[in-house]
Amino acid sequence: MKAVVVTEFGAEPELADLPIPDPGPGQLLVRLRAAGVNPFDWKVAGGALKGAVEHAFPLVMGSDGAGVVERVGPGVTRFRPGDTIYGQFMNLPRGHGSYAEYTLAAEDGKVARIPGGLPFAVAAALPTASVTAYQAVEAARLDAGRVILINGASGGVGQSAIQFAAHKGARVLATATADTAGHLRDLGADEIIDFTTAPVSGQVRSIRPEGVDAVLDLVTAPGGDIDALAGLLVPGGILINTNYAADVDALAVRDIRGVNLGNSPTPAVLEALAALADAGRLRVTITAEVPLADAPAAVARARSGHARGKTVIVP
Repeated sequence: MKAVVVTEFGAEPELADLPIPDPGPGQLLVRLRAAGVNPFDWKVAGGALKGAVEHAFPLVMGSDGAGVVERVGPGVTRFRPGDTIYGQFMNLPRGHGSYAEYTLAAEDGKVARIPGGLPFAVAAALPTASVTAYQAVEAARLDAGRVILINGASGGVGQSAIQFAAHKGARVLATATADTAGHLRDLGADEIIDFTTAPVSGQVRSIRPEGVDAVLDLVTAPGGDIDALAGLLVPGGILINTNYAADVDALAVRDIRGVNLGNSPTPAVLEALAALADAGRLRVTITAEVPLADAPAAVARARSGHARGKTVIVP
């Protein structure tokens, strides 16, 4: 089978021929029809989890994917050949990923069925970005009339978070550039904060001098200045950061609930998001669909710029 691999940490992705894996007990062999591209993919290939998790090389890149169950291993009862499924397929100790024609998944892993009307490309775009957004908005405990600032709203996580927050009746302030403002308003953002024109904190204070109830920060990295965002929150507010940059104890002293949020898909959440997307209640912007042979170049392009939507690889 064809797959996009790295041969060591930091190596450039390349197209390779690998054996089609055999499903063992409790496993599914999946013929992939689409793979979603996420920054996490090249961070892992660069060694972000080196020392924390065993890695097998050559390492097939990618986590998110969607496809058809080709064969099942002994003991599998939940799925059968011909089922369409999607989810996360990265298995670092075995070198498996989603930038490939085939991959393996555990029957009880991070996978769920795809509704019949949902395209593979859309399903493949959901597991990392939309699950993160969904869990972040749930953690924010929003309801009608609450105000949330989404810092870094133009990417896949931000666009989904806008929709989830708007569905709850919250007022959404979103940081982005002027060229994406119309699209983000169409998704449900009430105000667009153009971070290129002036500091975000000052712009938010002019709109909401009384403060905001929640901040979803998709931008600040560990060691970065998160204080200005924290200063926008009302007492008892919540600051959620997806890069593990929040000092939870320091925020608690200021009567702010700090949350460092990771991505934790479950079959139930995946089923719920697929149903929302299939019903048109969750919209995903796919900016490019590229063949597997062009995936290394697509990854290079994605690494060099700011995402405005999802890139999907089509094996």
